[in-house]
Amino acid sequence: MIKNISTNQIISKSEIDASSFWRQTLGLMFHLKPRNLIMSFNQTKPRTISLHNFFVIHNLEIIILNKQKQVIEINHSFKPFTFYKAKNKGHYCIEIAKQESKKLCKIGDNLYF
Repeated sequence: MIKNISTNQIISKSEIDASSFWRQTLGLMFHLKPRNLIMSFNQTKPRTISLHNFFVIHNLEIIILNKQKQVIEINHSFKPFTFYKAKNKGHYCIEIAKQESKKLCKIGDNLYF
């Protein structure tokens, strides 16, 4: 479950945990139904997050978070078959595909998952 602590809203009740390299590589590719996904990266230092949306048929919302799980960047419209490179380095990346989960947070909000 992903919850926005700042607004007390539930963003997602079920999502894919992509903490392994293999799961991060696959991401949401080849999923026919919209799913949400959480990627966790190295916790000692932030990293540049680069994504592609090949073989994903849904528009995604990308949320980049720092070590404290505070939202530092949002891309509301990551379209299929495109690339995205985050402007800020982060520790977590959330891919939101479910329409009802989109636009439920803003820069500076704190999330729980």
